[in-house]
Amino acid sequence: MDIVTGATGSIGNVLVRQLLNRGRAVRALVRPTSDLSSLEGLKIEKVVGNILNINSLIDAFKEADTIYHLAAYVSIMPGDIKLIRKINLEGTINVIKACIKCNVKRLVYTSSIHALKEPPDGTAINENMPFDPYNIRGEYDRSKAQASLEVLKAARKGLDAVVVCPTGIMGPYDFRISSMSQTFINFINHKLKFIVGGAFDFVDVRDVAIGHILAADKGKTGESYILSGERVTMDRMMSILEETTGDAASQYKVPVWLAKMIGSLTPIYYRITNKTPYFTSYSIRTLQGNSFISHKKATMQLGYSPRPIKTSIKDSVKWLNEFYA
Repeated sequence: MDIVTGATGSIGNVLVRQLLNRGRAVRALVRPTSDLSSLEGLKIEKVVGNILNINSLIDAFKEADTIYHLAAYVSIMPGDIKLIRKINLEGTINVIKACIKCNVKRLVYTSSIHALKEPPDGTAINENMPFDPYNIRGEYDRSKAQASLEVLKAARKGLDAVVVCPTGIMGPYDFRISSMSQTFINFINHKLKFIVGGAFDFVDVRDVAIGHILAADKGKTGESYILSGERVTMDRMMSILEETTGDAASQYKVPVWLAKMIGSLTPIYYRITNKTPYFTSYSIRTLQGNSFISHKKATMQLGYSPRPIKTSIKDSVKWLNEFYA
C-alpha cells in the first residue's frame, strides 16, 4: 500500500496516476475540506486526516509500505510565516513520528530546489549543496530546508527515508492552476502584456512523479535527489509558446529594476483579488538567480530521465485548452 499526502495537489494527483499505472494500491490522505476534483475517477482509497493531527496520520499509515509526503503550504507571497512553518515543518515532523510508530518501510519526502543553499551564478547546483534553514529568500524556502533536515536526521536514526528536490513544475493535470499554468493561460488569452528577462530550470510534473517512484524503489537511505529538467530562458519559453499556439509573444520586456519594484506591490493586488500569484518579488528573484541545476545523481542512481521541456510546454497548453473547453 502506497500512501500519498498532498494527493490533490499538482504533483500529488499525477503521482497517484503514475502509481496506479504501475498497479499499486494507493491511499490518499485528504482533509475534510479538500477539493477532490483532481482525483475524480481514480480507483484509490481516500482517508480523511491532517498532517497537523498525528493520530489521524497513525490511523492512515497502518499497513503502509511507502509514504510519499507531498502535503505542504506553497507560497511565493510574503507573510503567513507561522502557517507556512506549522504546515511544512511541524507537519513533516508529525509524518516522521507516524512513520516510525507504524513501522513504515520507506518515506519519500518532497522538498524543493529552493531549500538548498544557492551557490554563485554559473556554479551548478547539485546534492553537495547543503539545505539552508536560514535562506533569506523567504519562509517557504526555510521551512522546506528545515523539514528536509528533520527527515535526514530521522534517516540517520534508522528511518528508511529519502528526499527529492524538484525544480519549477509544469505540465498537465494542474487542476489548481499554478503560477506557471496561469502564465500559459495569460499567453493563450493574449493577456501576457510584458515579460521579464531571466531563466529557470523547469521540469515536467509527470517526470517528477516518476522520480518520486524511482526514489522509493532505488534511492539510498538518507540521500537527496534533485529532480530537475531543463534550464529555459524566458525568451526561449516565449518562442516555444509562439510555436505552440501560433500567437505572437509580447515584445515589451520590463527592466529588472522596474520588475522588482512592481513585484513588491503585487501581493496587495493578489490578496484583494484572491488571484493566483505569479508575479512577485520572490518570482523575480528566482528568475534572476542561479538556475544551473544538475540531475546527474538522480540519473545515475535512479535512472531518472526527464523529457524535453518543449514537449512539456506543448502538453501543458493542450491540457489547459481541453480543461477549459
